[in-house]
Parts: sequence; structure tokens; C-alpha cells
Amino acid sequence: MKAEGENCMPEQPEAMDGMLVEFDVPIAMDDGIVLRADVFRPPDDGQFPVILTYGPYAKGLHFEDGYPDAWRMMCEDYPDVPANSTNKYQAWEVADPEKWVREGYVCVRVDSRGAGRSPGVINSFSPREVRDAHDCIEWAGVQPWSTGRVALNGISYYAVIQWPVAALQPPHLAAMIAWEGMSDWYRDGAYHGGIRSQFVTGWYPNQVSTVQHGLGDRAKRSRITGLSVAGDETLSEEELAANTVAFDQSIVDHSLDDDFYADLRADLSKVTVPLLSAANWGGHGLHLRGNVEGYLGAASKDKWLEFHGREHWVEFYTDYGRGLQLEFLDHFLKDVDNGWDKRPPIIMNVRHHDESFELRAEDAWPIPRTQWTELYLDASDMSLRPEQPAVDAEVTYRAMEGSVTFRTVMNETTEISGPSRASLRIVSETRDADLFLILQVFDPEGSEVAFKGAVQTHAPVAHGWLRASHRDLDRQRSLPWRPWHPHDKVEPLEPGKPYDVDVEILATSIVIPAGYTLALTVQGQDYEAPNDVPDVQVQWLSMRGVGPFKHNDPADRPKDVFGGEVTLLAGGESAAKVVVPVIPTTR
Repeated sequence: MKAEGENCMPEQPEAMDGMLVEFDVPIAMDDGIVLRADVFRPPDDGQFPVILTYGPYAKGLHFEDGYPDAWRMMCEDYPDVPANSTNKYQAWEVADPEKWVREGYVCVRVDSRGAGRSPGVINSFSPREVRDAHDCIEWAGVQPWSTGRVALNGISYYAVIQWPVAALQPPHLAAMIAWEGMSDWYRDGAYHGGIRSQFVTGWYPNQVSTVQHGLGDRAKRSRITGLSVAGDETLSEEELAANTVAFDQSIVDHSLDDDFYADLRADLSKVTVPLLSAANWGGHGLHLRGNVEGYLGAASKDKWLEFHGREHWVEFYTDYGRGLQLEFLDHFLKDVDNGWDKRPPIIMNVRHHDESFELRAEDAWPIPRTQWTELYLDASDMSLRPEQPAVDAEVTYRAMEGSVTFRTVMNETTEISGPSRASLRIVSETRDADLFLILQVFDPEGSEVAFKGAVQTHAPVAHGWLRASHRDLDRQRSLPWRPWHPHDKVEPLEPGKPYDVDVEILATSIVIPAGYTLALTVQGQDYEAPNDVPDVQVQWLSMRGVGPFKHNDPADRPKDVFGGEVTLLAGGESAAKVVVPVIPTTR
């Protein structure tokens, strides 16, 4: 009996736009499920290295058909993205095969189990999915057109899954490029500082469920094949529900870092392949921290960490980003002596106040010459100062409505590049408090210096979060520049009693001109952009404020627990401070 889709596809590859293309190639898993892959390869005889992606976004769905606003905006603002390609085969967050096949690579796109044209039960990021991706790599490594060297390369979902797959050490995996992903679902995506992000509850029904296998006639159709991108059969709603492990509900059900997240998390000490991890300075809610932590934790001898700005998907497709990927893959998959191995391990696009970037290499992360600079919070005059204030002082704000901001004017041009850490003493009138910390820069006229974030139109310099009842520290894993909270228990506050808390503030890079103001804002709700900043809607994503990474579910943040007054003790014996990474102008 032929598996679903076999009768619809030609048995021989088709010559299309300078490529040999096969659609819905079957890849059998160990439990009998047959996944489906599209294979794009050079027209010449021979064997070629492979770039593979495995994920749920439907391999046959054109980027523009699934995400028209994102595609339009990217092509308008970055014309090198669509250049030199028909763009007929562009898909969301994966490589354009036309550009890569002409470089001598095979591109393999696999619909993950239960998604697109692959049958089965969707169970996002689960050990089953990770094993499937491992087996797809091994399949690609032994095909007659393959040299046996396979690389993983993709954005977001296609990056996140790379860490646990690489930890399984598939023999044919030769390299990985994790572009704007994450490596720790609890800390990087689901619960920021223990506060639940609303991202998953929007992402899952809008980007995964919409291309579930079995939607059949209810799904969009491929521009190339004319077939449903979500399988030939049309299942009932009951059948679709039975084929789903609801990842979004699982996040809600697991508010502490328990075995559920342990099953999703890679053992980074077992990641040994050459890797390039690419992080977005503006990826505060999802696409920054995990790329850094993945890089730092990986045991790979050959590893690089790259930082860039601009919108989430852009630099993966620009000439800049694709050039980095090509140089890296040519070296490790083709043995090209192109000097990649001589590169320092940190590739930084240093950000300036006018949203320009300066490309610079560094020897390690954090940057070894960093001057970790303590700035003390003084509640008597709301300043940040280099010396500890002598006089006790305090300031109070209403958590879900107000904020307090501490400021210092820079007397010389100063670069801040790296992570920051805040140590605060707080008193809450309720049994808990959510702390939202925002590192900001203001020009001499008082206007905020903000940037295009990954999915925000107006992003501040950096964010940090902590639920005070999660204040417990893992002393062994904490570093001077990054507190580590195990998030494995809840320790309610005693109203009116002072508590010391340490808050991780995510990495940033900004060159602050003399006369500009550096500020730390502490509040009990998400950052909001100024009123004159318009909202931009990209499909289901609102890009205003913190974009889709809101923390406003009343079930997670009931007002009687998180809506009271919070007092910061900042001055005298209460040595509240923020430690920022100042980079000297000379090496």
C-alpha cells in the first residue's frame, strides 16, 4: 500500500529553476510513522553536503502566503533578501533552496510529526520529536546524493530543536546554525523570571494548529504542487484534537521548572559539533538569552556566537547573514580553507544610538576586558551613582500602574555591551511581587532611545524580570553577571517585610553618547512604548510595547497578589545597585 501523498508525486525528481526537486519524499520512523520531506539538490551528478530543517510550519507553505506582512516588509526594507532568486520556494524561517543549491548544497525540509504533510501526533519539542529529527539527519546522511555531512540551519523553532538533537550526537550531524532560537524553554520563552509569558498561548493556535496534518481541504495549498500544505486527508475536529498534545496548555499547567521542562531541555555538555549561535539584541522575549546560554553551555570545541539587531527573521536572509552561514558551512561541511577557523569566537554588531551598527570581533563572552561597573540606586534623588548613598531612603510605586526610574547622565561616550544584574531590597504589601526591570537610554531632550526589536517596533535597551517568590538562588550556577534562579518552588513574601532579590537583565549593546542619560526603571507590569509610537500588526502579532511577549494573564497575576504597593529600599544600608558592563574604548 502506498503511503499518503505518494500517488500525487512523480517518482523521479523534477528539474526546476536550476535544481532537481522531489516533493513528499518518505522518511520512515522507528514506530512506523512516515514523515514527508522536500528535497532540493544540484542538477549535477555527485554527492553534496546537506542542510536540513525539521519543524511544524508546513514545508509547502510559501512565506508570503503564511506571513504576507512579514514578507512584504522584509523585501521592501531589505532588497537583498529577494534578489537573485525566483523566491518561489521561500518558506517561513528556513533557507531559500535556490540560493543554497547553487552553492553546492542539498536542502532537505521535513514536516515534523503531525504537521504539514507528515501524519501522526503533534507533540512540540518532545523527546519523540527530537528522536525523529535525529533519524531524519541519519537518513539524509546515507542518501546517494549526500556526502554524509549534514548541517541543521534555521530560525526559531528550527533553531530551538537543534540543541537537544545535537545532544543526541547523530553521527552524520557535522554542524549546526541556531539562528535566533532558545535553549531553555522555561527561562527563555515560557516564564520570564518566573512570570508567565503570553507568547505561547498566541503562537500555538496561530502558527502550529493552522498547519496541522489532516486539515486537508481547509488548509492553504502549495504554490508549486497545488496540494494542501497540511495533508491530503481532511480529518474532523475531534480527530485533529486527538492528534494533538496541547503544548500551550502544558505551559500553563507547569508554572515551575519541573520534569516537563527537563524533557524539553538539552544536555548542552553533549553538544559537541561545530556551531554558530546567532542572537538578536532586540529578542528580549525569546531570541536572545537562549542563544547566549546555548553557546556558553555547549561543549563544542569549534563554536561562535553572533549578535545582530533588526527584525526577527531579517538577517538570516540578508547577504550579511547568509554570507556568515555560507562561510561557516563551507568550512565545516566542505573543508574549504576560507579562514573561518581563524575568526575570534564572538561576532558582534555593536549598536549605536542612531540604530547603526559597527561590526566587531571579540575573544570571549562576556567580553574579557569588561569593567563591571556598580551603579547604586539612590531613592533620595532618584539617581544612579557610583558610590553607595550614605542616607537611608525609599520609594514606593503601585505595581500594576506605576513605576520608578533612577537616572545618571553620561559625562563621556560609554559603551555598554553584555549582561547586567540588579540587586534590590523590596517590601511588598502583598504576599508576592512581579518585578519588571527596564534598562533605558534617553537623549538630552528626554526622548527615549529605542530600537526595532525582533518583533517590536520600539524596544528599550534591555529587559529583566523576576517574580519575588522565585527569588531563591542556585549559588553554584549563579555568576557575578548572571543570577541563576532554580524556579522550583514558591516562597511567598510576608507583607511589610524587606527581602533581597537579584534580577537577571538580558545582554545588550549600546554606545551612549556623552550627555545622554542611562536609566533603570522598576515597575510591576510590562514596558509600554510612548503614546506617539503606532502599533504595527503582523498577522496575529502586535508589535507595540513588548510585542507578543506580554505578561498579563490575570490567572497568573491576580490583582490581589500582584497589584499592591511595592517599596524599594535604596540608600544607606540597603545597597540596591545595578551592575552594568562598560567596555573600555581601548583594548
